[in-house]
Amino acid sequence: MKKVILASEMSSVGLKEAVKKRLENAGYEVTDVGQQVGGDPVLYYTAAERVARAIQNKEFERGIVICGTGAGVSMIANKFRGVYCVACESVFTAEKISLINNANVLAMGERVVSYDMGGEMAEKFLAGKWCEGFAPERKKNNENGFQRLQELEEQF
Repeated sequence: MKKVILASEMSSVGLKEAVKKRLENAGYEVTDVGQQVGGDPVLYYTAAERVARAIQNKEFERGIVICGTGAGVSMIANKFRGVYCVACESVFTAEKISLINNANVLAMGERVVSYDMGGEMAEKFLAGKWCEGFAPERKKNNENGFQRLQELEEQF
C-alpha cells in the first residue's frame, strides 16, 4: 500500500480533510498528524515540523503540509535536512516538483487552492517519479542539480 503523512494547521482543516479523503479513495494509507476537527489547536509550525521529522527519520517517503498559503509550512519544513518542500498553487507545479526537483513534501494553502484542486495536486505529486521518462542528458542534469542542493545543505 502507498503511504503518505499529512498535516494541516488549525485554519486549514477543510482542505486537509478533502485531500485525505481523495487520497484514501485512491488507495493511499494516510497518516494524519495535523489539526483534528474539534481537537486542540495545531499551529502551522507544529504541523510542518511533525511531517518534516517523519520524512527526515525515513518513516515516510512523501508528505503533504497545509496552511493558509502553503508558505509558512514550507519554510518550516525546509529547515529539516533531507526535507525538500515546495509550496504549490497549481496541479502542473505539484506534478513537476516530484518529477523534476525530487521534492518529498508538497505544501499548499487552503486560501489559495480549492478542495478539488488540492486533491488533484496531491495525487499528481505522489504519482511523480524523479526523472521518469527523461532523456539521459536531462536526467544527468537533474541529478547534478539535486547533488548540488545536498552539498549546499551540508555547508550551511
